[in-house]
Amino acid sequence: MPVAGYSFQNTLAGLRNSGGRSVTFCMVLMAAGLSACTEASERVDAIAREGAKSAVTETIATRFPAVPKQMITPFTDCVIDNASSDEVRVFAKSAVIGVDDTTVATVRSVLSRPETVRCLSQSSLGLTGTLG
Repeated sequence: MPVAGYSFQNTLAGLRNSGGRSVTFCMVLMAAGLSACTEASERVDAIAREGAKSAVTETIATRFPAVPKQMITPFTDCVIDNASSDEVRVFAKSAVIGVDDTTVATVRSVLSRPETVRCLSQSSLGLTGTLG
């Protein structure tokens, strides 16, 4: 249905006659919009991971007594770095309401992954002089 002499067909005809410039422009705008969404999502994830660190640190310090004191920060960093976004949400929630059995189970699950074990091995190599 035309509105004031303008219709969808007129728009399509205009796009066809523009040699694709309008379509290209629209695609560039969409890509920029998606890029902005990705950047915002990455920032939110980084903020959540930073906030979750306190819960992971507390969990490791209080529920994993075999972890040497000087390794608590490397353990925390490796857990946070290898946690999924769902796991980070568990940690962030625990940072607000307190550490519980779910927090401990989630930390234990992340610690059992090969990537986390590799991370811890690399972290401990840098601390070998202080562990002895």
